[in-house]
Amino acid sequence: MTQALIIPRPDDWHLHLRDGAMMAAVLPETARHFARAIIMPNLVPPVVTSGDARAYRDRILAALPEGMRFEPLMTLYLTEDTDPEDLAFAHESGLIRAVKLYPAGATTNSASGVRDFDKVRGVLERMAEIGCVLCVHGEVTQGEVDIFDREAVFIDTVLDPLRRAVPGLKVVMEHITTREGADYARSGGPDLGATITTHHLVINRNHLLVGGIKPHYYCLPVAKREEHRLALRAAATSGDPSFFLGTDSAPHPDRLKEHACGCAGCFTATNTLSILAHVFEEEGALDRLAGFTSQNGPAFYGLPQNTETITLRKGGPVRYPEKIMAGEDPVTVFDPGFPLHWSVDA
Repeated sequence: MTQALIIPRPDDWHLHLRDGAMMAAVLPETARHFARAIIMPNLVPPVVTSGDARAYRDRILAALPEGMRFEPLMTLYLTEDTDPEDLAFAHESGLIRAVKLYPAGATTNSASGVRDFDKVRGVLERMAEIGCVLCVHGEVTQGEVDIFDREAVFIDTVLDPLRRAVPGLKVVMEHITTREGADYARSGGPDLGATITTHHLVINRNHLLVGGIKPHYYCLPVAKREEHRLALRAAATSGDPSFFLGTDSAPHPDRLKEHACGCAGCFTATNTLSILAHVFEEEGALDRLAGFTSQNGPAFYGLPQNTETITLRKGGPVRYPEKIMAGEDPVTVFDPGFPLHWSVDA
């Protein structure tokens, strides 16, 4: 039985760091284990220009505790007014690694997102020319579409037509939650990848709703039926290079989660690797954990794999804090609902 596992230091290909006191609190939770992360740009106001991205990167690095090594991989928030020349400059200078597409109203701080996809066609064509990755929040937002169907409808009505219209555009389907999402990513060829979160490998919609509403399991895209969770586990543990880790770790103060209109997001940065080792061991796929956490993502983004390693060890129950403090606000750490026995060597 495997009791220790050495893997290249992982990367997180979808991370919310927020700003200010919240960023100062959650950044060390990621930097403790992860070498790099794609940083989401949905601040208020959003990160829409190269100047915004440079300023945000500088704030992140200034907040990094002394002695920690971490590289924020910056993104721009795509709007209908995005300047393709500014985007190209930011990408070619190495300032950004990707651009984020939020359909307007799809998730937290997405009001500035895209409503008319024809208005961003020129930007997307320029991105295809320069090899800049498009990260997609893959849900439609029409009120008549059931929230549990929004990902599948997005694939059929937006994503597939978009990829046909802009051949060569590299696309990451972020935080896929359905069997349809996994199947489409698997069949998309080298220009299509998909991130899978830690929490969507663990919870289905029963965890959110049965026995009372569990606000700390509420996220967007919302957790789906058990058949979809199992499809995600099969994809993540398959060894298929199309799939890689994007935690979508999304902290909110408890006062905004435990609320009449609670915020969407699960804060998983603290215990993600312990949870993933548990999941991959259950699936008999510990030998594929490195691919999912440390190899497939860099390969898709055209970056080198990290040369540092981390060691996961199996032993007695691992104790993680139930909450961390962001200023005066508690933030609840995701509870997988089962004991964790895999720890990460400091």
